[in-house]
Amino acid sequence: MTTIESYFLSLSLLEAGILASLIAGLATGIGALPIFVVRSVSARLNDVLLGIAAGLMLGASAFSLILPAIAVGTVRTGSETLATLDVAASILAGGALLWLVHRVLPHEHFVKGREGVDGVRAKGLWLFTAAITVHNFPEGLAIGVGFGGGDVGNGLALTTAIFLQNLPEGFAVALAMLGLGYRRQTAVLVALLTGLAETVGGFVGAGAVTLSAALLPYALAFAAGTMLFVISHEIIPETHRNGHETPATFGVLFGFVLMMVLDVAIA
Repeated sequence: MTTIESYFLSLSLLEAGILASLIAGLATGIGALPIFVVRSVSARLNDVLLGIAAGLMLGASAFSLILPAIAVGTVRTGSETLATLDVAASILAGGALLWLVHRVLPHEHFVKGREGVDGVRAKGLWLFTAAITVHNFPEGLAIGVGFGGGDVGNGLALTTAIFLQNLPEGFAVALAMLGLGYRRQTAVLVALLTGLAETVGGFVGAGAVTLSAALLPYALAFAAGTMLFVISHEIIPETHRNGHETPATFGVLFGFVLMMVLDVAIA
């Protein structure tokens, strides 16, 4: 057992979930730091990085949320088939809820090309930033639920995956703000603030499972559904928008495999 695992075991489940989601959320600010030396990146590289982020999220959903949900549900119901059906319903519920949020909350797509500095574009930037903030909530929810179930290894694997995939998100936010003439310090601060939504999600997820352990398989699957919606509805379509489908797809594959390795190594 590593020192990090020992430390998280010393915390309550709620404390572990909140701390881990805070650490993962800080990655958006860390990911924005390169704008102090880099003012732009190619669309191809940006699509590959976001593809890797999508792959990490996809792997986290499968290995750290859905499979554990089925395993826990099978033990509690005594039927793998029934547990799988429960998990399937919860995944669909998570996706449906995030779809409703997208219908109600105006937002821009995940990545927007830089245009001239005008009121319409500035409004688009903040809608885009709001969208990333909303997307960070289910990621924090997943971490909170992961730790709330008492499996520190699973929670750390989720935290690592989401931390890594938050890095290009933070860079994308900061880069968009630079294109509108904002100062670098302001761009980094805004990118950091978008990640704080993960701490809120972590609190909600860990708190819900801590209050009722019976919710664990449903909460794990629900969190997976919200993440799968973000991957399919936002990230992957945007990585294919600039004609870089092949490198972006290999980025997804690399991210998925990386998460698989992390899950085995950490869990």
